[in-house]
Amino acid sequence: MLKLYDYFRSSACFRVRIALNLKKLNAEVIPIHLLKDGGEQHSTAYQTLNPQALVPTLMDEDKIITQSLAIIEYLEECYPACPLLPNDIFARSWIRSIALSIAADTHPLNNLRVLNYLTDKFQVSEQQKKQWYQYWITACFAALEKKLLMSNFTGDFCFGDQPTLADICIVPQLFNARRFSCDVSAYPTLVRIDDNCQKLSAFSDAFPIESTL
Repeated sequence: MLKLYDYFRSSACFRVRIALNLKKLNAEVIPIHLLKDGGEQHSTAYQTLNPQALVPTLMDEDKIITQSLAIIEYLEECYPACPLLPNDIFARSWIRSIALSIAADTHPLNNLRVLNYLTDKFQVSEQQKKQWYQYWITACFAALEKKLLMSNFTGDFCFGDQPTLADICIVPQLFNARRFSCDVSAYPTLVRIDDNCQKLSAFSDAFPIESTL
């Protein structure tokens, strides 16, 4: 039985929820609230599973996997039905490059612990924090828009007519960008792909529940 330690508003958890849905895998969801009681991720019990005190964490029987992309790659290899990556080696690397531009280059600069550090350590204002967030989103999205426009791979989704790991990363990042009042109109390809993804229940069912935001 798969278990997902999840925070509803985490982009990283959002990615894993989408991947599980696309692969038609059921997982018991165990909420880890990043704000409640100083952050449940800091509890001794949770840190025995994930010493980084981050979400998500996936358990598959007695196996523990952390980091969203590592979790998704694990699911891809262990549960190959409904693949999230194509067979072609170059295409796989191209898709991974999109995923990593978000998960490695952009999201780490804008996640909760970084934003909290900016306000707690350097006393930046809410407006300055928003400007920080928007700067890195603009840099990421501008590059991705060009990358997708230049590629013959791009179709209804990042790669042709089926969602892949790339789309799994793009949708949560666009969701968060809108939360921080980023103007995404300059990235019509990204917006179109996001719209197409949201028409699929695998994506829409993974969204944070608005009433709990």
